[in-house]
Amino acid sequence: MQDEADSLRREAQAVRTTEKSRDGLVAATVDARGELIRLDIDPRIYRQPDSRRLADVITDTVRRAAARSRQRVLEIFDPLIPADQMRAHLEGDLDTVMKQLADQTAGKEHSRGTE
Repeated sequence: MQDEADSLRREAQAVRTTEKSRDGLVAATVDARGELIRLDIDPRIYRQPDSRRLADVITDTVRRAAARSRQRVLEIFDPLIPADQMRAHLEGDLDTVMKQLADQTAGKEHSRGTE
């Protein structure tokens, strides 16, 4: 199981997702954590200069790429970690992660007490 976990971890760390804007003029690449690692902007975008629109397009494109990366990581770890548990971890939902850990610990303690 440890070998499988290590293999899945390496696979997840290698996740890279590129998403294009709806108009195809912006491409954002993110890593497994959804952090931006590359941004490409087609020069044609400057034909109609609108900095607010450009910022919105970039933000939307990066968010969609990050969501796809998170989904891919969920799929990779699905054999070992329940999706809701992994999702809470990826989203930094510390309250849910701590509650799940407490529930798991209580379940383990309970099962040990009945053996």
